[in-house]
Parts: sequence; structure tokens; C-alpha cells
Amino acid sequence: MSKSRSLHARLARPVALVLIGGALLSTLSGCVGLVAAGAVAGTVAASDRRTFGAQTEDKAIGLKADVRLPNVLGNAGHVNVNAFNRKVLITGEVADEAMKASVEREVKAIENVESVVNELEIAGPASFTSRSNDALITTKVKASLIDSRDISANSFKIVTERGAVFLMGRVTQREGNIAAEIARGVSGVSKVVKVFEYITEEEWKQYQPTPQQQQQPAAAR
Repeated sequence: MSKSRSLHARLARPVALVLIGGALLSTLSGCVGLVAAGAVAGTVAASDRRTFGAQTEDKAIGLKADVRLPNVLGNAGHVNVNAFNRKVLITGEVADEAMKASVEREVKAIENVESVVNELEIAGPASFTSRSNDALITTKVKASLIDSRDISANSFKIVTERGAVFLMGRVTQREGNIAAEIARGVSGVSKVVKVFEYITEEEWKQYQPTPQQQQQPAAAR
């Protein structure tokens, strides 16, 4: 094993353990956001491939959905909305096809939404135990991606619903295939769904750090 590979292993494994520990603590406290775990992941991964404007708009889309959807759902559903580069994934459970269509129409009407992937299930709301398990699966998948030397974990957004893992991000087909295979190998994952925006290998090269950036001290970044 080379010195660089050994260093990567020493750094990645502790971070993976911290991520899983963060998920467990979040579950015990009733929080499934995993904010602290996400912050740890960001410190060892490459920069986000979205523009700052797209990142800001994605957050705004999520906030607006949180305000609008309760008027559509009432107490009859549980819906999660995740935006990545203005592409929106809708997951969760609703009472019937009519409500599923209504949720999609409401999300499409939000400013800056460019496309919607509707993966809502016609079912009763998932239990707290199921959602906590989904949070743990998400963290285990994230940790496994960080542990891979072939992809940048920060290029992926992971959403888990009832054991199904949805992968979002701006990635090459090569990266997407690697990430999907890694996710399939995580315990508790029932299926993996790709919701990617694909970029070319030439575009991918533009996101790679230059030799000068690789040599730059961490404190100066």
C-alpha cells in the first residue's frame, strides 16, 4: 500500500466512524437532519459542484416547499422535498394518486424549479423507527462514499426512504455507477435509484484540484 493510500485510509475511517456516531446521536435525540455529520463530511470532501447561486436557490426551494405543502397534505401524508441544482426529488407517503399529483403540481410551481422526480408512495406515513433507520442508512452510505478513493463524496446528495436510497448530484456516469454499487453494498438498503445530472469527463476535470491546491496547507484553504 502506498503512503498516500495509507494516509487516505487513516483519515477516511475515523471520519466514517464519526458520521455513524452522529447518526446514532441524532436518532436518540429525535433529530434526523444529521447536520453535524454533514459538516464533518464536508471537511474531507471536494467542493460542491453547484454554483453558489444554485446552492442558494436549492435551499430556497426546500423552504418554500415546507411552507406550501402542509396546505396540500394536511395530516394525510409525509413528504420530503430535496433540491439539487434546481432538480427536485419528492419522496415520502401520500394517501392517494390525487394527492400525489397535487404535491407535484405545487412543487413545480415553486420559483427556479427546473424539473421534478416524483417518487411518492401511496401508503400511510412511515413510522419514527422507519425514519430513524433511514437516517442511519443515509449516514452509512455517506461514510462508505467517503471511504472510496475513486469518487468525491461531497458530489453526492443521499436521500433514503423506507430503505430505498436515492442518489443525486452532478457526476459523470462513471462516478454514478461507482456510487450506486457502493450504496447497494450497505446493509439495510433495499434498492438504489439514480437521480443524477450527468456531466462529461472533460467537465469533471475542471473540478479537480490543481497541483498547487493539493499542496496548499489546510489552514490556508
